[in-house]
Amino acid sequence: MEDAVKIAPSNSVLVSDVAFEKHVTGFGHPEQPARNKAVLKALDNAGISDKFRKVEPRPCEDSDILRCHSGKYLNTVKADVKAGETQLSTGDTAICPASLDIGRLAAGATLAAVDEVLAGKAFNAFCVVRPPGHHATPDKGMGFCLFNNIAIAARYAQKKHGIGKILIVDWDVHHGNGTQDVFYEDETVFFFSTHQSPWYPGTGEREETGKGKGLGSTLNRPCPAGSGRDKIVENAFGQDLLTVMNRFRPELILISAGFDSRIGDPLGQFRLVDEDFTSLTGIVLDLAKEYADGKVVSVLEGGYDLNGLGKASVSHAQKLLNA
Repeated sequence: MEDAVKIAPSNSVLVSDVAFEKHVTGFGHPEQPARNKAVLKALDNAGISDKFRKVEPRPCEDSDILRCHSGKYLNTVKADVKAGETQLSTGDTAICPASLDIGRLAAGATLAAVDEVLAGKAFNAFCVVRPPGHHATPDKGMGFCLFNNIAIAARYAQKKHGIGKILIVDWDVHHGNGTQDVFYEDETVFFFSTHQSPWYPGTGEREETGKGKGLGSTLNRPCPAGSGRDKIVENAFGQDLLTVMNRFRPELILISAGFDSRIGDPLGQFRLVDEDFTSLTGIVLDLAKEYADGKVVSVLEGGYDLNGLGKASVSHAQKLLNA
């Protein structure tokens, strides 16, 4: 019998572009263009960048955005950018003349990653993109987010690739309220989040578990300031998530990879260290191997200490490469 054909040339793809630095947020803004550069430079300095196969992002279409956002909101973004506004009218998200195009590119990067993974060309993908997305609700951009990149990726995987059940895990220090809102009444997408509470944006209580057909498909594990490995890695991910996945059994796993949950981040008060992101990634990869043929797409969310962001991203990326 012939040996099974292995995925080549790399089990992992990296989707990014220097164009993401064109989304300009203003002097002193924590969600700055240097974030993109910091991650890519850290991967290069660690000697692992070349181990990824590089995939160029493509802009998403209006139809991709409209699977998760209202037409009214999309028109608002277009109008605000065209008018030369520096702040999105719906919330605390800085914009510039390039923001609409770069927002499309960020969401489109996740679609390119989904295509690679679901076509069997890679086991997993890491999308180093900005602006982030998990705070963007169907009708409102907020929290530095324009379009909900990971939600758009999930709907695309279902629509274009016929995927049934999808798990989204979010370890950003801030609750992914936008992602929760998109799928709150949907039993086909399970949303799992660890996040600091009380903290921005003020959502994500344990009692928020879904609604209607989606009841039971949202699992929030809010944690107090100062939380670290025991509460987040060992208890929430290592026990609670594993337990519920025995029932849900996802066909694809998406990661909202927010590294502002790392110790020392200026916008969070968690105490995760770089090795903890290795462990979190490993837990997700093991789940993917058990239920989803190893298929994982990771999308950058927060992380505002540039040095810490780079180090945590390296730990995450190295584990993806070793899947």
